[in-house]
This record gives sequence, C-alpha cells and structure tokens, in this order.
Amino acid sequence: MLSVLRSALFFLWMTLTVVPIAIVALLASIFIRGDRLYWICASFLRLSVFGARVLCGVRYRVQGMEHLPSADRLAPLILCPKHQSTWETFAFPALMAHPLAYVFKRELLYIPFFGWAMARLDMIHIDRSRRTQAWARVVEQGRALLARGVWVIMFPEGTRVARGERGEYKNGATRLAVTAGVPVVPIAVTSARCWPRKSFVLRPGLIEVSIGRPIPSVGRRPDELMREVETWIEAEMRRLDPQAYPDTAA
Repeated sequence: MLSVLRSALFFLWMTLTVVPIAIVALLASIFIRGDRLYWICASFLRLSVFGARVLCGVRYRVQGMEHLPSADRLAPLILCPKHQSTWETFAFPALMAHPLAYVFKRELLYIPFFGWAMARLDMIHIDRSRRTQAWARVVEQGRALLARGVWVIMFPEGTRVARGERGEYKNGATRLAVTAGVPVVPIAVTSARCWPRKSFVLRPGLIEVSIGRPIPSVGRRPDELMREVETWIEAEMRRLDPQAYPDTAA
C-alpha cells in the first residue's frame, strides 16, 4: 500500500513538473533550437529521476561512464541499451552531459505537454506502419545528427521486456552504425527491479547501469555486429542481476 501511495505521488510530481517545463520549452523554441532547447527539456527528466529516488526510493549506480568519449565533444556514437522500463528513457539524458537523440514511434508526440515539447527537439520520430520510409528517415536524420556530434540512442529490443527476459534484438541500430561508420555502445540496465514494464507501482531498490566499451562498426555486417551487442548486454545482465536468471543463480 505504501508503494502505491509513493508511486501516486511520483506521477503527480511528474505532472506538476512537466507542464511548466514544456510550456517554457515551447515558448523558447520560437527563439532557440539545438542543444540549448534540449537541456531545457532534459531538466524535466532530471526532476523525474530525482522524484523517483526521493519519493519511491529508486536509486541507481552507473559503471563504465569512462568508456564514453569526453574530450572530443563531436565524437559520434550510437547507444544500444537494454530496455526494461520507462526509467532508462528518462535517465539517460539526465545522466549524460551530452545531447542525445532518440528514435521513437511518432505516437508519443501526441502526449500532452511531454510530446509537444519533444516534437520541438532534434529527435527521430518514425511511423512504424511505413517501414521503408521510416528507415529512410532514420538514416537521413541519424547521419545528420551524428555529424553534429549528437549521440543517437536506439533500443535494440524495440519495446520493454520483463525482468529476466530477452527480447528480439533488431538490427536497426547497427545498420545505422555501419551506414554512418560510427561505433555502437552496448548498455545493460536492471531497471525492471524497481519499475517493471506496464506497472504503475515503483519499488524501492538499486538500478544498475553498465556501459560497455564502444564497438567499431567499420567493416562489420549489421547482423553480426548486433549479435556482439546482444551477447555483451545479456551476459552483463546476468552479472548485474543474477537472481532474475535461474540458469545464472543456480
């Protein structure tokens, strides 16, 4: 019962913070775009991660941040995280001091305030019902953003998966990586410990985020490169959360 009450307070907190920040972002977008507008919107995500910690006891620990380039602000990367929860979609822009561009379904743009503000950002929103056009959009916008030093983030499993499960790893991220000639970074996230998919209730606990070393894409095949990403992520998930995988816990 306490977790339900704390979760209700958290969603109220998100509602109370997203509305003013989205209004500011929409007004600011008349005059500014790019990184400055991105960081205005990212402030809502930081407040959401903060609210999850304070109100619901959802803590996090990050390993491997040193694997990401910091000296060269224009070094392009494609991030490939495990996808278990809404938490990581909020957390990555809050955790990283580098602009990110998500690839996401365009239906999210219709969410009041949140989606409206997101529509003003340099993101890649696609119509999944039109696969050929969607991929052409990913390539065109993805290459342009990567050339500007924006890191593209794509969830290889496409949708959230339950704790201890493995979704189908699709090749979209590695296809873009090979096309653009940029490295991919595998990331393991144990967010379902605290915020399971399709759940309103957040549970107290520690979310582990492990960032792998960038994997070069030059001279690689997309399917073979994605298998390497998948192998690293799933092995790391078993290391971080062995209780979720009976074969590991045994």
